[in-house]
Amino acid sequence: MKKLLLVLYIAPTLFYAQQSYYDDVDLTLTGQALYDELQQKVAVFNENYTYGEFRDSLIFTDNNPQNSTEVVLTYGFNDTDGDCTTDRTRDNELFGGAVCEFNREHVFARSLADPPMGPAENDLTGIVADPHNLRATDVQRNGIRGSRLFDDATGNSRVLGNGNWYPGDEWKGDVARVIMFMFLRYEDRCLPSLTGTGAFEGDTEMLQLFLEWNAEDPVSDIEEQRNPQLEIEYGSRNPFIDNPALATVIWGGTPAEDIWGILLSTEAFDPFSFSISPNPAQDFVTITTTSPVQEITIYDIIGRVIYNTKNSSLSTTITIGTQDIPNGIYLVEIDDTVQRLIVQ
Repeated sequence: MKKLLLVLYIAPTLFYAQQSYYDDVDLTLTGQALYDELQQKVAVFNENYTYGEFRDSLIFTDNNPQNSTEVVLTYGFNDTDGDCTTDRTRDNELFGGAVCEFNREHVFARSLADPPMGPAENDLTGIVADPHNLRATDVQRNGIRGSRLFDDATGNSRVLGNGNWYPGDEWKGDVARVIMFMFLRYEDRCLPSLTGTGAFEGDTEMLQLFLEWNAEDPVSDIEEQRNPQLEIEYGSRNPFIDNPALATVIWGGTPAEDIWGILLSTEAFDPFSFSISPNPAQDFVTITTTSPVQEITIYDIIGRVIYNTKNSSLSTTITIGTQDIPNGIYLVEIDDTVQRLIVQ
């Protein structure tokens, strides 16, 4: 029962102040209200920016922090095996459409939008030219990904057995934050369910898949260098790169890193909590959670499991007599959160 031990550990944490871009955004809002506020912010952009212009922009946005003559290729993972389709980096002059060259990948595939984004021609503006959705990729690897749906796995990028696409451990957070931006910017035209698989988070339109990737794969140096460049050229930033916890505040799910240290650390936002009623209990007890949980466990005071249920809903009612729970004091554990239950 080691998970029930309360250990106070204070680790050094580095927080960064929010960017001035958000000075006119009310960051005390949550849920749909914050979504609406940020949506208005990112809707101000350079309407004349073309798909062709990103050809020059990506030399800076996707530049290799360790070598300024290279770009980093999304979905890539190996520069030494002799197979250029798996390259992680490439000389920034090798842009084109031939083998071992790199091009522009629409992370939210053009054909999956509703309606589709249309052709990718250099003189076009609008959604097809939105640089927040564009990354440098190997030509062939981009072709392999095509318009496959994103799906969960581990390891390097690849086509899964069901025909879906896993972007790779290094890139899944990048992908999630792009999809979140596209949903924020274009709403129903770029619903997460159009490009990914799995369950929704609660009653939102956001997939749990992308919330988990956003939390599991922190913002990279490559992502961090994109926003300042695109704010200058395009006029907007991706909020979920600046602070992944914005996704948690809007949609819930797995808490992501709060880079600013002002969102998830306040009493105004609790990423997960549950209530027990009535408490003390006699005939029955109802446990209500703020988000779906995988498991509820009740321990007696010496650590024995007296009740356990998996795949619980937001509300679980336990009949005390049926479960043969005698009078006493118990500990209810859900997602590493513990509360006391009294049965009398």
